Amino acid sequence: MNISILQNKDIFSNSLLISFSGFLIISFFLIFGRRLKLAVQLERFGLPIAVISGVAGISIGPYGLIHFLSKETTNVWSNFPTPLLSLVFATLMMGRPIPNINGLVKPIFNQFLLALSLGFGQFFVGGLVVKYLLAPHMDINPLMGCLIEVGFEGGHGAASIIGESFNRLGFSDGLDLGLAMATMGLLSSSLLGSIFIFIGRTLRLSDTEEIIDKKVNSNSNLETEIFADLKILLINLGFAGLAISFGLLLLQILKYFSNFLGDFSREIIFSLPVFPLILIGSLLIRYILEKTKNTHFISNILQREIGILSTDLLIFTAMASLDIATVFENWVLILLLTIFGLLWNLICITYFAYFIFDDYWFEKSLIEFGNSTGVVASGLLLLRLADPKNISKTLPIFTSKQLFAQLILSGGFFTVIAPLVISKIGLDYWTDICALITFLIFISAFLFNKKISTSNQ
Repeated sequence: MNISILQNKDIFSNSLLISFSGFLIISFFLIFGRRLKLAVQLERFGLPIAVISGVAGISIGPYGLIHFLSKETTNVWSNFPTPLLSLVFATLMMGRPIPNINGLVKPIFNQFLLALSLGFGQFFVGGLVVKYLLAPHMDINPLMGCLIEVGFEGGHGAASIIGESFNRLGFSDGLDLGLAMATMGLLSSSLLGSIFIFIGRTLRLSDTEEIIDKKVNSNSNLETEIFADLKILLINLGFAGLAISFGLLLLQILKYFSNFLGDFSREIIFSLPVFPLILIGSLLIRYILEKTKNTHFISNILQREIGILSTDLLIFTAMASLDIATVFENWVLILLLTIFGLLWNLICITYFAYFIFDDYWFEKSLIEFGNSTGVVASGLLLLRLADPKNISKTLPIFTSKQLFAQLILSGGFFTVIAPLVISKIGLDYWTDICALITFLIFISAFLFNKKISTSNQ
């Protein structure tokens, strides 16, 4: 009995040691990455420092070149996505004033339709690639049709969470392939987004660089003020924790009521991630603070930094834990899905930019491109580079849209049910359903804006 207790203590101590050493390693890479002048310059052009640090993490991981990190360490990191992504969503709405949507209903609705067309279109295109390009030449799991949306729209966090569903449904490589797609999406978002911004600056002679330099120079003072006051940090973390608690409570309520529903509905509810519900909690707390005039308790800069740091840690741990062997074995699959996923994103954004958006189409398209190929933070970074003064009012439009779109895609309802539905009805029917939904969204957006234009005349 005593021997068993001692063994459990040793296991517990080893887990703590692995967790602490892993935390130190992550912190070192992120801090080191932010100290590199080249890395800072690359981030200004849209390439997140976390990606650079993540590449370094891959090289020293258990599947990398040096094998410095043990598999036990990366196994501990596999538990990080849920808490880290929870922090991202908890700070997303809380760190920004609730936008005044007067006069913005049409732009918000159009942005929402663009997000839906991107997400459902990624399911549609993924199904076509798997069925017609991959299935005839290799042994393919139908759940691979989800990988573009899960990796591009959902990012590393959603890929980690949906990877559990993949595993339960017999798609054991789904986690690694989803993380690989998320990495490809993030890199594509950064590189192509940087090219788009460069073209935009060249054509419109933007003064973005001057503004960014001023922001970078003033960041040191802001960070000094933030981290010098521990009380503000604890209060802001407390509010983020409150938003997370609200999301968890709401999820438990849904699970309780699922007992009165059918087996399939119950399975869906138990597969739902908590993140969209945390987003609702974040908005609710911000609304209460604004109504009671207590927003001074919230530091917008600190909330943003918590979200960015959580995103960086999430990307780093996910990339460092990536099984490179599985990626190399499926490089044709990943490459084809990436190419056709990006092609669809560009077609979709071009359609909305030309036929739907009235003004500031570049900013509205750019932030959605970043969001639909990487993560929310990637889209926000591209927008800050393209429109640092928020002249286009794209930020409140995107933030308002995100509250609704996040519940549906990007780790929301349809992202969760996609693997379950495919396993029930097959990839062909799911692809047809997504094609129909995408087509209806395109037509609805065109008719809605044509009707609005006619009424204004």
